[in-house]
Amino acid sequence: MISASVFTGWGQDFRPLLSGLGVALELTGVSLLLGFPGGLLTALLVSSKNRLAHLPGLLIVEVGRGLPLLVLLYVIYQGLPQLNLSLTSFVSAVVAFAWSTAAYSSEMFRSSLNALPKGQREAAQAVGMNRLDMFWFVLLPQALRIAIPPLLNLAVQIFQATSLAYVITAPEIMQHAYFLGTVSFLFMNVFLLAALLYAAVTLPSSALIARLERRLSRHTIV
Repeated sequence: MISASVFTGWGQDFRPLLSGLGVALELTGVSLLLGFPGGLLTALLVSSKNRLAHLPGLLIVEVGRGLPLLVLLYVIYQGLPQLNLSLTSFVSAVVAFAWSTAAYSSEMFRSSLNALPKGQREAAQAVGMNRLDMFWFVLLPQALRIAIPPLLNLAVQIFQATSLAYVITAPEIMQHAYFLGTVSFLFMNVFLLAALLYAAVTLPSSALIARLERRLSRHTIV
């Protein structure tokens, strides 16, 4: 049984934590808005046979996937000022999360494009499409159908990862929760409330993604 004492302070803690939730959602949205197009571009660079394009794309992917997100946050927020480039905590978090999003989504886009049957390319060439039109109007729409479920799952993971931004003082949920805990010393209470706010976003999102994935799986590309 959960003691009723864990609910102490929820009334006064809810508003600042809700404010932190707004920041976490904003951080997630901006990071995805920058990261997904960056991931698509990076996928094309990595797939390129031109070494001048391939190597920068590979560097973005390897650094974004190889460095822990926490380390990336520190490097950007506390390391860049040594190079005379100072960013706010929110902007630093956006850069780190967008980079990570681009790195991981790049592999999703690349594998989705590679999964398309060769007949799709041959059919587009047969009707006289150039490479750009073939990519935008034939290949990309079909690849997105394959990539959407993993991309949405990545979006949920990025939202959960915004809790790491508290280490660089970004005013998201955990930053507010930790401050409230140091004032009241009711850490269990405030962290449990913070957990419920995360769950209120992630659980419905995960259920919707699973439903969407089942619907998309009914359609196969031939």
